Amino acid sequence: MSSYRLREVVEVSVEQLPAIKKGHSIIRSIAPVLTAAAALFLVGPLAGCDSAAHAIAGIGSAPSNPSGQPVGGGPARDAAQALAQLESIPVKGRAPKTGYTRDEFGPAWADTDHNGCDTRNDILARDLTGETFKPGTNNCVVATGTLADKYTGATIKFVRGQDTSSDIQIDHIVPLSDAWQKGAQQLSAVQRKELANDPLNLTAADGPTNSAKGDKDAATWLPPNKAFRCEYVERQTVVKVKYSLWFTQAERDAIAGILKVCQ
Repeated sequence: MSSYRLREVVEVSVEQLPAIKKGHSIIRSIAPVLTAAAALFLVGPLAGCDSAAHAIAGIGSAPSNPSGQPVGGGPARDAAQALAQLESIPVKGRAPKTGYTRDEFGPAWADTDHNGCDTRNDILARDLTGETFKPGTNNCVVATGTLADKYTGATIKFVRGQDTSSDIQIDHIVPLSDAWQKGAQQLSAVQRKELANDPLNLTAADGPTNSAKGDKDAATWLPPNKAFRCEYVERQTVVKVKYSLWFTQAERDAIAGILKVCQ
């Protein structure tokens, strides 16, 4: 089991209430709690009670504070428990990519938490600091802000615009194409939509670096910023447990090697 706890998600959400002073709506502040509760019902059909228990652990690890840091018992403990979780994940070969399209995971950036804002803007608001919002959007559409990019360690200014918005992209930590080839084909359309919009599986990132990652797994791509690699593979592990996905042998070995160093 992961060190992350549903109770901690609630506590962090309460701590976020001062963000309302920045213009965030109450709905945005409590959305992670609502998402956590809803996920209990989502995961049940995947593989019974064991998967539901793992889902609670995974939900708790979703970044809930402004910096996007996971809530856990410390880096070493998080790594140790992710390494233990690794043992529960099946190891198989890749399934064919046949039939994969982005549409298999629902409309891009759907408002799955029903807070009135699309997922892309939710993640920008979560991961950026000093953010401002486009007038008339009920504090949903992020106009500007600053990202401390975890993938590169660089500080990136965000300005919404046709030529600038792509400077910061929202990355699926477990790429959707990779998920499709490792079990997501067997999920329902609703479950795939949840996976594509799950805050646990999303992070704002430097656009060119995200593009270079593509749909590579941990055996073939890791963040250039070595300080983030522990959290990166921990979150990949929890996401795969939560959605009953599997690893290839090379991917599992790469993640296990990183987690052992992180303890």
